Parts: sequence; C-alpha cells; structure tokens
Amino acid sequence: MPPPAQPVSPSPVALLHGDEDFAVKQRARQLYDKWCGEVGGMDHETIDAAVGNAGEALKALGKLREALQTLPFFGGGKVVWFKDCSFLGDDRTSASSAVTEALAELAAELKTFRWDGVRLLVSAGKTDKRKTFYKTLEKLGSVEQFAALSLDDRNWADQAEDIAYKKLKALKKEISSEALAKLVANVGPHAAQLHSEVEKLAAYVGARADIELADVDAIVTRNKQARAFALADALGDRDLPKLLRTLDEELWEIRLKVERKSEIGLLYGLISKVRVMIFLQEMIKAGWLKTDGDYNRFKAQLERVPADALPEDKRINPLAMNPYVLFRALPQAKRYTLAELIRAMDLLLQCNMKLVSSGLDESLVLQQTLTQIVRREEAAR
Repeated sequence: MPPPAQPVSPSPVALLHGDEDFAVKQRARQLYDKWCGEVGGMDHETIDAAVGNAGEALKALGKLREALQTLPFFGGGKVVWFKDCSFLGDDRTSASSAVTEALAELAAELKTFRWDGVRLLVSAGKTDKRKTFYKTLEKLGSVEQFAALSLDDRNWADQAEDIAYKKLKALKKEISSEALAKLVANVGPHAAQLHSEVEKLAAYVGARADIELADVDAIVTRNKQARAFALADALGDRDLPKLLRTLDEELWEIRLKVERKSEIGLLYGLISKVRVMIFLQEMIKAGWLKTDGDYNRFKAQLERVPADALPEDKRINPLAMNPYVLFRALPQAKRYTLAELIRAMDLLLQCNMKLVSSGLDESLVLQQTLTQIVRREEAAR
C-alpha cells in the first residue's frame, strides 16, 4: 500500500496587487491573519511601505531586510507583511535607480533565503510585471491581482452584484434581485463604497433579514453617475413636473461647480436615453424582449439577444449598459410611440445647435425642448 500523500506546504511568499485598493487590502488582511494562525508565534511584523520618495522607499526596504533576518524571539514562526507598497510600479519613485537597484538586490537575497518558519506577504497597488522583483516573487510563491471594476467592462454590474451579495450573506441578510440591481446602479463600479452601502443597509433594516427595493431607495447614496440618470428617468417616465424640477436641480448644481459641468453634458445624457428607448422598442418588436416585469427573466433575455444585430460601438450599444438601467427603461419605452421618439431625437439635435451657436439662455432652451418632447400630440394641438 503506498504511503499517504503529504499535504503540500503553502508558499512562503505572496504578492497581492492591483488597482482595486479595497480588495487588495481586504485579501491581504485575511491572508495575514490566516498565516499568523498557522505558523504561531508572537513576533509577526507589519512594515508600512507606502512612501513618498526614494529615500523613504530605501528605509522601508531596510526594515524589511531586518525583519526577515531577525529570528522569532518567542519561538514559533514569523510572518512579515510589507504593507501597501507604493514603489513597484512605473512612477517616479519606482523608476529611481537607487530603488531599482535595492529591489534587485533584495530579489537576489530572497532567492537564497531559508524560509524555515518565515513567510513574506507583500501588498501593493499597480505593479510593473517586467521588473526582477515581481518575477522573483512570482517564482517563489503566489501572486494575486485585483483589477478595479470599470464601466468599460460589459459584466461589471454582475461582478459588483457578486461583491455586494457576498457581503450581505456575511451579514446574514437576504436581498431581492431587483433591490440588488438598484443598489449596484446607485453605487456604480466602486467596491469600497459597495461594502459601505451594504453595511448601511444592514444597519437600517436592523433585525429584519430581508432587504427590499424600498430600503435601497431610502438609505443608499447615489453617486454622480446615478444622479445623472435622474433627469433621463424623468424624461422616460413622461412626467413633466418631475422632469422640469430635476432639470432645475441639475442646472443649479452646474452653476455651483467650479469645474464646469455643461448643459451639453445633460443634453447628451438625454440623447442616450431616447436612443435606448428606440432600441428597446425594436428589440421588443423583434421578439427578443418581453415586458413581463421580472428582472431576472429580463437579464436572461438580454443574454440571448444576437450581438451582431446591434452596433459594435459601446457608446451606443444598449447591451454595454448596466442591465438594470435597461430594465428601468423598458416600461418607459412603451410611454412613447416610435414616431415620438424619432421626433424627440430631432428636437434634441435642434437643442444642441441652439446651445452651441446661439446666445439664448441655456436653461430656457432645455426647458422648451423637454416640454415639447414630453407633451402628447393631442395636448400640443
């Protein structure tokens, strides 16, 4: 009978890096606590490697060398965490010849270092994978990269929902699919803020286990992107008082901003909304979408839409948008006829020309345009 397989010893070195700072820090803390529990001992060290210049970087590397060479005083193992290292990328400090040379020397030392009972954890931001130090850590142990969520990624909303759902499960809370989608639409691709808003939600509902759409509306903060949807939503709802009130709020915010957020920016958001409603009407007509009001079924239907039937340009392709934004626009598209939406695009084009080339008051031009779009033809006559 062959001897039982021996458990594989964990790698003595780990590098956690990426531009998703929150995820890197969270994973690094988890791994550090796990390693400390595994190796035992009381001599673990954390070295702050977030520096502002080359001199500070060299001092941090000196502390790291000293920590690795110092044996545990109370016995057991030792974990050294080189925390939040800021000089492994391609910035000015990282490119310093002194820092580059010091990292290369440290890499050579790590290759021959006796790792008996010692583990090294390095957490960092953006990292240059071409450098010797990175390649050495990759060869000696494990490397994990955490990329930030981006609006350019088609599945960013799914990833964000997964982050929020896992946090809610850890807090022993359940959430409806639509409420989860609304949470992500409000917050956007920001992992740290998602965790913060989930904690707010959990505190808001208290002992109640289930989180509903009304809870999200009541407590979750809307970021700039979500606030920008408010004007387009009012247009989609065909609610003139709400539309003019929201426009007034947006224009007031524009005047308060030092960096000018132009009326043209508002106009482009409205053009995008009308374009989406036109696409949705055509997708319904083609039988790809059904307006049954269920968010999960709607997402499944989107996945079956032929990709080659829509524009390749992500800026005008509705499938590149957050699915919840499309879901919200689906009943709104039914409030207009196709002819009305085409007329709306023409009115917005005329509005664009007036904002660019005339000396008319911008707020008045926008108000008149939106009023013409929202009012029904019978009322207009």
